Amino acid sequence: MAQKVGIGYQSFREVREENIFYIDKTLFIKEWWEYADKVTLITRPRRFGKTLNLSMLECFFSNQYAGRSDLFEGLAIWDEKSSAGDYEYRQLQGGYPVIALSFASIKTGKTDGIRTAMKQIIANVYQSFRHIMKSELFDEKDRAYFRSVNDDMTDETAYISLNRLCTYLKKFYDTDVIILLDEYDTPMQEAWLAGNWNETVAFFRNFFNATFKTNPHLYRGLITGITRISKESIFSDLNNLEVVSTTSDKYATQFGFTEEEVFQALDDMELGQEKQRVKQWYDGFTFGTHTDIYNAWSIISFISKRGRYDTYWADTSSNGLINSLMQTGVSSVKKTVEELLLGNSFTVPIDEQIVFNQLDASTNAVWSLLLAAGYLKVVAKEELRPDRAGDPQYTLTLTNYEVLLMFRKMVKGWFRIDESDSAYNNFVKALLLDDVDAMNEFMNKIALQSFSSFDVAKSASDADDPERFYHGFVLGMMVDLDGRYVITSNKESGFGRYDIMLKPTDKEKDNAYIIEFKVHKPKREKNLEETVANALAQIAEKQYEAELTAEGIAPECIRKYGFAFEGKTCLIG
Repeated sequence: MAQKVGIGYQSFREVREENIFYIDKTLFIKEWWEYADKVTLITRPRRFGKTLNLSMLECFFSNQYAGRSDLFEGLAIWDEKSSAGDYEYRQLQGGYPVIALSFASIKTGKTDGIRTAMKQIIANVYQSFRHIMKSELFDEKDRAYFRSVNDDMTDETAYISLNRLCTYLKKFYDTDVIILLDEYDTPMQEAWLAGNWNETVAFFRNFFNATFKTNPHLYRGLITGITRISKESIFSDLNNLEVVSTTSDKYATQFGFTEEEVFQALDDMELGQEKQRVKQWYDGFTFGTHTDIYNAWSIISFISKRGRYDTYWADTSSNGLINSLMQTGVSSVKKTVEELLLGNSFTVPIDEQIVFNQLDASTNAVWSLLLAAGYLKVVAKEELRPDRAGDPQYTLTLTNYEVLLMFRKMVKGWFRIDESDSAYNNFVKALLLDDVDAMNEFMNKIALQSFSSFDVAKSASDADDPERFYHGFVLGMMVDLDGRYVITSNKESGFGRYDIMLKPTDKEKDNAYIIEFKVHKPKREKNLEETVANALAQIAEKQYEAELTAEGIAPECIRKYGFAFEGKTCLIG
């Protein structure tokens, strides 16, 4: 029977029972089992099969699935033999009590809301094991505690609840317990966005310590998430934690699809002719030394839509955290985004441990987060050396074409409150028409809007505003005029560095533009008109047009503009 291509399945049991399209990742079971780490944290970007793999582990190891060999027959793990020639993994199926839970549904950043949601999740886990309390192994005191784990339990009860449940399960099954926790970092990200990081961290630190550190009946633990939150934040007491991030070779091919798997799937679905274009759109993820890893969601969506290209992965999330960091970032962040949108790379020291309460102040922490989230990929890494202190240097670039389109869309959103009345769109039209009066009108609207929203970062001073606005402005220009112009900023030409240059791709049709920004200096300039004049004089004196004329653009086709700023007021001339 042909497999059905379905979107959004996260239950391994449903995938197998409904014969849903599935690329066999069951050897992850063997790899995880043979590494034998007590507690493992695996970080991967969203939509890379973390939830499905944990569901697969639950179906394989949980005694609630004892006898369900049909879920694994025909898959790699079922035919895997030991060195002795026997099917040793078949003997493990259904042999352990397994606690499986997910924090994916905790979408509030309020501390009380997070605690309430956590308690509901834990209470539901307890309910799934309520049958064991019928056993004579337990007395009324045990049953009373079991009942006390409910939506209204105290924080102290919640901290210790899974530790205590493991004790009950060990007593009932005479076997230690496997704990699987999916999307552990979702509530922490929500808490940071809401400004409740410290309160939330304190709650989870106690929970993780009791569940994964001081738990005598924990056999194995596996935790998944997007980010590697710093050990000092929530894992301070877990010295038994093995961390496997995107830069590790461990489990590198078990999350997402390899190129071989993708190309085989395309052939099977009669889409083989699309291989190279699929590679351009969706390839680019790198885990450890393994390149050419594809996001599973995008590939399955592409196949389901019979070969229609779209930003499937980028559209599955609001990207709220990323958007916030980009909008409120210092000017150097926006400058780097400019380079990324042009297809360039940059080099930066990376500490893979995300310290959320440093994201406001540390630019490098922002890039660490973007790398963990999958928006950036490593193209080169300089290993640590004894003679050099600090974090290793990584050369990073945007992951693939899909991510590039997502960034462009995000930048557009910064400048659009209402698409039907966009000052930014109108400014671009006025620029191309050389309508200076309209340019002034719309630029003042943009400056007012931008300074009051994304260009004032939490840690920035007012003195940073003009430069921060300038880089945001360049980003918007790049998005709106992509294809029609090659837009560069802060590059050498003549005897200096211009602020913005717009080089037309059709030199016969469009003019070229040079734009210079200047902040009004009251001690040197009487008014904004004089500031504009100084900007234009600088363009002439430094001969910024040299790059354009060298490429055959006639001087009369080069437009030069000075932009003068004083607070939120702008004058263009």
